[in-house]
Amino acid sequence: MRTVLRPARPQDFEYCAALYFAEMEKTIEDLKLDRAMHAAGFRERWQPIQVRMITLDGADIGWLQTMTRENALFLGQLFVEPAFQRQGIGTEVMNHLIDEARSAGQAMTLGVVKTNPALRLYRRLGFRITHDDDRKFYMRRESGSPQHLEANSRE
Repeated sequence: MRTVLRPARPQDFEYCAALYFAEMEKTIEDLKLDRAMHAAGFRERWQPIQVRMITLDGADIGWLQTMTRENALFLGQLFVEPAFQRQGIGTEVMNHLIDEARSAGQAMTLGVVKTNPALRLYRRLGFRITHDDDRKFYMRRESGSPQHLEANSRE
């Protein structure tokens, strides 16, 4: 594995918030969300115990947030800095999470904004849409699903 996931510390909040809002700005605008309310909600939802930092050669390049929900590993957030996107890092991190869920005998679930290009990645990794709402698709991957992709896949 090229990347390492390390536990988040409270001082990682500012980095995570900056990356989150840089990556989500267009989505917030497109969905006509109240940015101030979204920022306040982000602070409440960001829980260091659920967050891990994605590092490469000791430097933070992204973060993710997971929790157990309905006996499944739920991926709440996954962000990789733009300079490191489309290099297989998202696939590598997702494969790590899929292995975690499999080891725990759990399915893995997530919600993805309908316009997010990561939807293709999740489908390739064996996630299936279970339902949707106005903004998101909700997806699930059973722990016994076919083998996941190698980290060198580009997406």
